[in-house]
Parts: sequence; C-alpha cells; structure tokens
Amino acid sequence: MTSLRERLQTWLLKDEQQEPARLSMAMPERDNSFFVGAQTYGRQPRDRDAYDRQSVLNDSLDAWRFNPLARRIVELTTQYATGGGLTAVCQHSATQNFIDLFWGHRLNRMATRINEFSDELCLSGNLFLLLSTDQSGMSYLRVLPSSDVLEIESRQNDIEQELAYKLRAPGDSETVRYPAYNPHKDQPDAQARLGHVVLHYAVNRPSGSQWGEGDLTPILKWLARYSAWLEDRVRLNRFRNAFVYVVKARFGSESERSARQLQLTANPPAPGSVLVTDEGEEWSVLAPKLEALDASSDGLAIKKMIAVGVGLPLHFLAEPESSTKTTAEAAGSPTYRRLGERQRFICLMVEDILRVVVTRRAYFDPSVDPAALIRVEGGDISARDNRELAQAGQQIAQVAAGLYEHGLIDEREVLRLVYRFVGERQPEVKGNQ
Repeated sequence: MTSLRERLQTWLLKDEQQEPARLSMAMPERDNSFFVGAQTYGRQPRDRDAYDRQSVLNDSLDAWRFNPLARRIVELTTQYATGGGLTAVCQHSATQNFIDLFWGHRLNRMATRINEFSDELCLSGNLFLLLSTDQSGMSYLRVLPSSDVLEIESRQNDIEQELAYKLRAPGDSETVRYPAYNPHKDQPDAQARLGHVVLHYAVNRPSGSQWGEGDLTPILKWLARYSAWLEDRVRLNRFRNAFVYVVKARFGSESERSARQLQLTANPPAPGSVLVTDEGEEWSVLAPKLEALDASSDGLAIKKMIAVGVGLPLHFLAEPESSTKTTAEAAGSPTYRRLGERQRFICLMVEDILRVVVTRRAYFDPSVDPAALIRVEGGDISARDNRELAQAGQQIAQVAAGLYEHGLIDEREVLRLVYRFVGERQPEVKGNQ
C-alpha cells in the first residue's frame, strides 16, 4: 500500500512531465511551426517547399534592396557576364536582319534587357520569360517574377519536359496558367495568331529538381549576420569618444555631495581647459573599452564566408586581403572561370530564345530560315586573359606552322589549334574550303 504522500509525489511528477506537451499545444500556430513536416502536393523530392522557396525569394530581394554588399555581388556578376554586351550572329542574311530588328525593337531593347536576365538569375536562380507574338511575326519578351510562379507542371516520367506554369494573378486569389513552349505544338491558329508561351531557364539546379537556386541563397544568413555585426560596431563606436568625469572627495553630508554635483553639472569643464582642484578632490575619466582590433577579425571571418559563398575574392568586396598584385591576380582566376561559365550559360540561353522567335517569324515570313545557325558571343571577362590567349595563340601558331610544313597536319587542323588556344569558336567552313 502506497502512502498518501507517495501518491501525491507521483501525481505531481506526472503533471510536470506533461507540462511541456501542454505548453507546445497551447502555443499559437505560426509559419515556422504550422508547416513543419508538411509537403506541397506534386512537388519534387529535391525541391524546396513552396513556402520555403517564397521565403528565400523574398529574402533575396530584400537583401538586394537594402544590403549594399548583396547588391554589389549581383552587380559584379552582371557586369562581368553581360556588361560587355552580347552579339548575335547568323550567316543567313534574312534571318540576321530579323534578329537585328527583334534585338533593337523598342519593346524588347535586348541590349539592356540582358542585364535584367542576369540579375534575375542571380537573385532567384530562375528566369521565366513570357513570349508573345503579333500577327506580323514579331515577338516580345517580358520577365515574370519567380515569386509569382506557384507551380511548374511537367510530365510524370520526365520533370525536365515542362508543360505549364501556374502564376499568382495580380490582385486576385485565382491563378493564371501559361503553357510552356513546345516546338511541336506551337503553330498559328485559324486567325493566324500564336498564343502566349513561357520559357524557363534555371541555374544552380540540383539534378532531379525543377527549380534553380539563386547565387545569394547560401549567404543570406551571413549577410544578415554581417549587417547586424556592423550595425552593432557603428552603434558602439558612436560612444567610443564619450566619457564621464568621476570626482572623488570626502563630503560631510549627502546634501553637500548633491550640491557639488549640481555645481559641476551646471558648469562642466570644457575640452582643453585647465582644471585646478585642491587635494580633497580626485578627478578621473570613465570611458568605454571596445577592443576594436579583436572585433575586426570577427567581421573579416564573416566577410570571408560571404566571399566563399559567391565565389568572389575579398578584394572584389572592398577588402584588400593582400598588398601584392600577384596574389590578387591569382585569387581572381577561379572567379573569372565561374563568371565565364555564367556568361556561356546566358549566351546559350539567348541562342535558344532567338531560335524560338525566328521559328515563330518563319510562319509569317518565308525568307527567314528557322534552321539557320545562330551564335551569341559575349564580351571579354578579363583583359589579362586576352594577353595570355594572344601569347598562347602566337606560340601554337608557330608550332602548327612547323607541323604543316612537314606534312603532319592539314590546314583545318592548323586553324583548329589556333582557334582552340586563343579561346574563340572556329567559324564554319563550307564546301571544300
């Protein structure tokens, strides 16, 4: 038989064990707690949940708007990848004329819109382009914000074959559905009109995913931490030169001490003045100690994490890590490689866009050849690369010329080697030339 005291202790202990469960159930539901363990219907296993993706997109946009470091990272990527301009070339004259017309049309302005494409890829990792075509065959492009795209519909057996996109309608709870571009079904209707279609391109996309990831995504929390750290340092440094006089003396009563304090408060010593007191008072200064040198290493560590996350050296982010030019140039080589890859992606993306608009134009203008080869070239990433490529091309040209004179290689192989070492595409050779 248990005593009344033991039963009371058992009942109290059981109540304490159930208290956390009652507290957790009594907490108000929020986005961070309500969606825990929930999954969006139809999403791919390797994609983010819809609410998580929207949060990341909003945070990236806010970082670009309010964080100077985030905006500079996006600007650097765009300036190197597309800042030098893109050039579209086609050997078919009629097709080239239409490409020039489409490129410079006042509703397209592709020379400046390319930068918008690059910025959107940096921020969201996705680029949704709404393509519309009038009855003359001229096409127009508009960028759809990635945050407005709610769902990507694709084939059940292949997620890369996208079928349609559901977008949030402005000012309405309903959604808008746009079909994806399908070259086999994209033909004019009875009224000789082509419908609106969407082209989707993504960077930083894991295999098995429909959505890409923005360049700022892995460093969002470090950008926030660096901003908070810097704001704290600015707030503390504001009071670094602030100080308080401490006067020690023997007073006969509290009223005497208060009178002396009121006297000094009404007439405090001016900076640079001479203060004369008797031996009964001892003056000292109380000032904050910030230890700024120790704090600077913390800020540099956070900034290094940001630089690593976006693949930029510190001297690109206003942080001279080394005073030697050789070290700075060596640190820039991986960055130029990454920016060169982004530029190649954008060039291939624009080539695909031009093929689509040329194909649509061919329905109305038979002189345009939809099968014509279109190439898009970007500007130079680095002037230093041009010097190195020129030296490499000159050296390989001498070697190739010697091999050609001995009959070891033909003319095509000489051209291939030279173009290969100067980093340029070899032009198409027609016939037996």
